[in-house]
Amino acid sequence: MNTTDQKAPGESGLYNRIAVLRAEREISRQELADAMDVNYQTIGFLERGDYSPSLKLALSLAEYFALPVEAIFSKRPLQPLSQQVYGTGRARASHKFETEAEESK
Repeated sequence: MNTTDQKAPGESGLYNRIAVLRAEREISRQELADAMDVNYQTIGFLERGDYSPSLKLALSLAEYFALPVEAIFSKRPLQPLSQQVYGTGRARASHKFETEAEESK
């Protein structure tokens, strides 16, 4: 999802990538809620930006996903993680890998 495609945050004023992280790991809202000791509806509210997490919940989510809090929540639209890690997205990372592979021959 491009940052321009990302919906405006809900009432919380925060953008987050909880739904993306759940989908990547094939985790249901209920499973994440159980791990966080919250109601599954809380996860939905967080994902839609209708609810701001407590500091404890934000830190727990970061620990659960093994990511820094700022990789999950932001006041500005979030870039795809691949773009943040590799600079300009998957295409550039793929090109870099291919170039390095050819140079090592």
